[in-house]
Amino acid sequence: MRVAVGSDHRGVRLKGTIVELLRRWGHEVQDLGTHSAESVDYPDVAQQVACRVAQGEADRGVLICGTGLGMCIAANKVAGIRAAPCHDELTAELSRRHNDANVLCLSGELLNEDLVSRILQRWLETPFEGGRHARRLEKITQLEQRGCQPSEPSGSSRSC
Repeated sequence: MRVAVGSDHRGVRLKGTIVELLRRWGHEVQDLGTHSAESVDYPDVAQQVACRVAQGEADRGVLICGTGLGMCIAANKVAGIRAAPCHDELTAELSRRHNDANVLCLSGELLNEDLVSRILQRWLETPFEGGRHARRLEKITQLEQRGCQPSEPSGSSRSC
């Protein structure tokens, strides 16, 4: 599997561990930085990873920042990205099984390396369940396309 990986300065240490794990497990890794503890803006890194996934240059993405939340918010602004912040094996599994998450967002400061290894492995190995979940993902795709426009015409003037 081709996996794009990126972090900000608060996740750079953990990113190194993740890159090493992915390579050891036989995945092709695209390390998009950062490569030092010097401050960088996480939206820039999130965009790079998310665009690689959205454009099919990577099968999945992994993003790491202090909490995983900022990266998740930024990555989800890219059409076609379903980024999920995961903090345990169950959230990792369900993000794949029910949401077909294609970008995993992790905390570089709140998770230990052993737990991250288990989360990452579960996330990579869990397939998408499809079925009723596919219908819901199609609605998310439609939401990306129409923004705040109502899904069905109505006489009301609804806004976001």
